[in-house]
Formats: sequence, C-alpha cells, structure tokens
Amino acid sequence: MTRLIMLFIALGLVLVGCSQDQTNGNNEHNTPVVSGVDRAINTEITPSTDVSQDSPVYAAKNESELSDQDFETAYEMCVRALTEYYKAVWNGSDIDLDTFIDNDHLKQYTQKKIQSQYDAYIKNNLTDNLVQDIDIGAWEVEHIEDLDGGFLYLKLPVQINQTVGSYGEGTEFLVRNLNGKLVIVDWYTGAKDSYDFMVRGENQTIDNPNVWNDSEWVKKLGSITD
Repeated sequence: MTRLIMLFIALGLVLVGCSQDQTNGNNEHNTPVVSGVDRAINTEITPSTDVSQDSPVYAAKNESELSDQDFETAYEMCVRALTEYYKAVWNGSDIDLDTFIDNDHLKQYTQKKIQSQYDAYIKNNLTDNLVQDIDIGAWEVEHIEDLDGGFLYLKLPVQINQTVGSYGEGTEFLVRNLNGKLVIVDWYTGAKDSYDFMVRGENQTIDNPNVWNDSEWVKKLGSITD
C-alpha cells in the first residue's frame, strides 16, 4: 500500500458562495432542507428542487483513478460540505447531499444527523446564534491505494464562527473517485457528545471506504430512517 501524506496550512479560510437563510425569532419556519434523499424515507425534511441547480461537480483529474492532483479538489468539496452542514444544523439553511454523497445509507444517516441536531438547538433556544462562516486549520490528506481504485483520507480541524463566539472540532472524511466524480464515502466528527460520538461511538478509526455498503454494520447503528 502506497501512502502519500501532505500537510497544508489553511488559516483564515472563509468559504463564500454558500447561502445562509435568515431565521425568525424562534426558527419555527426555517427547518433545514436536505436534498438528495428519497422522499419515502423523509418525513421531517422536504427535499428541495432548487438547491442542486447551482451545485458544483467535483471532478477528478482522471476519470478512472485518484491521484495527488485530486487533493485540492477533495479539500474544497469537504470544506463546502462542512460549511453547508453547519449552516443547516444551526441556521436551518438548505444542503444538497447529492453534491457530496452517493451512498444512500450515508445520505440517510447525514439527514438524520442534521435534523436531530437542529431540533436539539431549537429545543434549547440556541438557533438565534447563526453560523457566519468556518475557518480550517492545519489539515491533512493521505492517498491510500486499495483494490477498488484507492481513496483519500482527509482530516480537517474546523472553527465554526457564529454571531456570538465560536467553537472548534475535527472531522475526518474518506473520498473516492466515482466515475470521474469525487464523492464522500465516510464522514465522522468525533467531538465529545457529538452525534457521531453518540451513535457511532468514540475514538473510531476511519479507514474503511466501504463501511456504508455494509448493511449489517448499518443495522447495528439502529434505524437511520425513523
């Protein structure tokens, strides 16, 4: 297995171009719209028909394989995914999961993750403190070869900047090349008491790009479509 590791410093990065919806005083009418999930399994969030219109496609340099030249594109995709994710869970903004994820199990899990956190913030009257942008610190990317064309491992420490104050946590991603398009095949935020920490467990080793294809493993997480 050939491993290529690069370390980048990206301080003060502000991702622009991602929409931020304004909420009213209690956010009752600002439920996040998560697109890219089957309507049959979506009872609380209504998929948007408009979100994906301006969604980018993160193309690999080579349609049939990953390379070091995909590092920056994978990084940009993960940063946008994080930005839209944090604005969805705090602000009730839209997120189009099809932009980033192909696996239905991972999309369903991410949908439930967003809804659960947004509901908790509403319950505790925290959603007035909107997310403005995020900053990424020293990030890592590793190219790992396997029999399925290889994958990228990315570790991004993120600072979430809100109207008042900020907080930080780290997220790990696995990215594959799917027919020339980069897609996230696993996404784990292991901060204490985070949704992943509570549901998937603490101190997980994120190194299996096929984990969401494992139906038995998914079942062990409990129902992700309730």
